[in-house]
Amino acid sequence: MKDDSSVATLAGRLRAEVRRMSPGERLPSSRALVERHRVSPVTVSRALGLLAAEGLVVTRPGSGAFAAPRARAAAEPADFGWQAVTLGDRSVDPSGISWLLTPAPDGVVPLSGGYLHPSLQPVRSLATAAARAARRPDAWEMPRLGGVPELRAWFARTIGGGVSPADVLITNGGQQALTTVLRALLPPGAPVLVESPTYLGALAVARASGLHPVPVPVDADGVRPDLLAEAFAISGARVFYTQPAFHNPTGTVLGPERRERVLDVARAAGAFVVEDDVARHLGIDAPPPPLIAQDADGRVVHVASITKATAPSMRVAAVVARGPVAERIRATQLVEEFFPARPLQETLLEMVSSPGWPRHLRAVRAALRSRRDALLTALACDLPELRPNRPAGGFHLWVRLPDGVDDTALAEAALRAGVLVSAGRPFFPAEAPAPHLRISYGTAASEAELAEGVRRLASVLRS
Repeated sequence: MKDDSSVATLAGRLRAEVRRMSPGERLPSSRALVERHRVSPVTVSRALGLLAAEGLVVTRPGSGAFAAPRARAAAEPADFGWQAVTLGDRSVDPSGISWLLTPAPDGVVPLSGGYLHPSLQPVRSLATAAARAARRPDAWEMPRLGGVPELRAWFARTIGGGVSPADVLITNGGQQALTTVLRALLPPGAPVLVESPTYLGALAVARASGLHPVPVPVDADGVRPDLLAEAFAISGARVFYTQPAFHNPTGTVLGPERRERVLDVARAAGAFVVEDDVARHLGIDAPPPPLIAQDADGRVVHVASITKATAPSMRVAAVVARGPVAERIRATQLVEEFFPARPLQETLLEMVSSPGWPRHLRAVRAALRSRRDALLTALACDLPELRPNRPAGGFHLWVRLPDGVDDTALAEAALRAGVLVSAGRPFFPAEAPAPHLRISYGTAASEAELAEGVRRLASVLRS
């Protein structure tokens, strides 16, 4: 982080200097820049590379760096109005996803987000694994379609329930897996049943694919099977998307009795169940086996991911499907994206095969337990009127707000006060029955920062 800051600082100084220079004028030598700015040669090289990528300088090996020619300003802005007619009225709304993926501004306590804080990520192990993977002679060749065989076997063993490597398809992360699965299973315009509330990314994918999300309410024990059956009957849907373990945003775990009933309801409707199991490795308490372990007739399409337990850019996941639907999903992936990058697959395989992998998972679970409890303690102290749940895993508390509170306005006011939280309303595919906040405990730097975030949130609520 310090080195990145030095590069940015030097690049800013050089950027201002280059803009005062004439096109083609030579910059001082790298040695002179090192002496003048008291930085390392690596910092100088990276700063010049950044300016070259911006088109401000041109580097010539053996000659140095020069101010780039100035681009001529357009006489007037281009007219793109014709595109509105051609594109029509279909649009993709990324607002919910961009809110979740935008880093908190400096000085803001991040109590929202879907990835571990960098201090909890296995970055050194990943770097070591990536270096080993990249040294393999075949690392940059095309992988087998379906994924690296050893990685498919690892996912099959980890998921259990009779899953074989042949059932596993490696994908470019959990979000891409959901996109591929939903597009393979449903044509545009079809309904898809989703839990209410549910993961924002699933709603975004469904709507971008032209599907119509139909809400099925969730309570403290997970989705309600009685209302699931009613939703199937009314909508005619043939797919139900669910998160049975550490549901996002509520943190609920679907109980044993309801698991059986959900599968029975789907069987009666002749429908598929898309099981999103990307939070399994974030269990504070041990989760139950996945739904696919109880599935004997290929009804469950299972999505497993490793990103949440590693780092945001470890975009590798797996889809498990059996029967003709597996071939449909594989064909859809092949047409849309060919295959995931082999170096990432090999890196993940190195990572999960190392002795440090189980140690990392134990450390993550212990940290999440400690942070969850610290956040609950802070809320009980500073906001005793709120009603948070106590999740058994995942990143988030689901907090019921007093009636009449506008959760969207509250989240916006909280951001201005220096704490980032997520309003509950966008997680509902239709109208929200009550106001909620999703407050994350896996994204803050420390338990002290969690407490400070709650103090800031309390000041907003009381004002």
